[in-house]
Amino acid sequence: MPTMASSTNGRSLTMLKRIAQVFCLLVLGVACAGPQKPVSAADEATLPVYVIGQGWHGGIAFRRADIPPGLLPESADFPGVEYLEFGWGHRDYYQARDPGFWLLLDAAIWPSPSVLHVVGVHDSIHQRFVGFEIVRLDIPRSGFAELVAFIHASFHRNDAARAVPLRRGIVVNSFFYPATGSFHLFNNCNTWAAHALESTGYSLGMPLPFTINQLLERVRRLATPQPKEDGLQNQ
Repeated sequence: MPTMASSTNGRSLTMLKRIAQVFCLLVLGVACAGPQKPVSAADEATLPVYVIGQGWHGGIAFRRADIPPGLLPESADFPGVEYLEFGWGHRDYYQARDPGFWLLLDAAIWPSPSVLHVVGVHDSIHQRFVGFEIVRLDIPRSGFAELVAFIHASFHRNDAARAVPLRRGIVVNSFFYPATGSFHLFNNCNTWAAHALESTGYSLGMPLPFTINQLLERVRRLATPQPKEDGLQNQ
């Protein structure tokens, strides 16, 4: 004859099985949540945005002339350029010439201050970033404004109208700026780029891309095939 204890254990086991089933369904649902484009009006104008894979780092670029009024006053530091490219990262590691293992470990483990690296591009994106993978997205104008607003909010301005550069950047015509947010292993340059792109209304799927390969793979699935630009095929 079954005891009260065995009956209770049976009910507990059944409950655990149900919880496990629900958990599996949630995991499967997350795994199936791939990249998706936002629904927009058929006649809404679009603006080009470029996602650039540079080693294990992801950056975002767009035309300076497309920046909505009142946003990104730091663009005045780059007179005459056609494009601006933005990257976010660990303040010390990003600026170090030879960061070494211990700084890499510190960047991965401990939440740390961040910086933005901004590059002014006079020629085309493909000429400036030759050798790197570049994926073009055509973002609806309303979503593009949200993207620029996200990047605008990533500058730490100390209540000033404009952020002051910390120092010159790692390439010609570039600067480092103080940034908002803490950098760590799970909040890195690629997750920052993913959040920026999702501000447009695009979905990059869950979980958010963590590595540059994951970021580019998701973005490729959202890109519209483009004709040749400046003699080079968009990737």
